[in-house]
Amino acid sequence: MIPFLIALAGGLGAVTRFVVDAQVGRRTANAVMPLGTLAINVTGSFLLGVITGWWTFHTGDPGVKQVLGTGFMGGYTTFSTASVEAARLLRAGRAWSVLAHAAGMLVLSVAFAALGYWLGSR
Repeated sequence: MIPFLIALAGGLGAVTRFVVDAQVGRRTANAVMPLGTLAINVTGSFLLGVITGWWTFHTGDPGVKQVLGTGFMGGYTTFSTASVEAARLLRAGRAWSVLAHAAGMLVLSVAFAALGYWLGSR
């Protein structure tokens, strides 16, 4: 049953990613870099940090952790889209945008994952 729930949660995470990306993209259409994937990966890192922090220091059903962490958050966050966006920016001759996008996503995602872990551990 858990594998089915993980797959279902992964699909829901992917749909949520699509909606969030569309909403952010609509509001930031003139930005110098794609901000939807940045917002998704940073918020996803934060939420996964909360989930991981909670289950590290509290008891709970490990199946729920798998459904939320592996399923939903795995479907929500996206490294592949970030890679494609970086390649598109590079092909468009926007090397500085690639560096800002990649470095910003890395730094913010790790920082927000740590914050989420800390909050989840409380």
